[in-house]
Amino acid sequence: MEYTVLIYQAEEGGFWAEVPTLPGCHSQGETIEETMSAIKEAIEAHLVALRDEKEEMPTEEAFIIGRVKVEVAAVG
Repeated sequence: MEYTVLIYQAEEGGFWAEVPTLPGCHSQGETIEETMSAIKEAIEAHLVALRDEKEEMPTEEAFIIGRVKVEVAAVG
């Protein structure tokens, strides 16, 4: 299985990641590589917990990430 992972730069340094398809599944690391390794472990643990609770395994459908530019004058 593959899941989309969103990685953000943390204000205090390092990075944190979340998995939109698995609410509550997130992790962190000092580098992107460390964060990817940590989120992989978090995904695996999340899926094991779902299996143990006999919950349905979420599968990711087509996932689109976009960006929208707005003008500050248009806001409020």
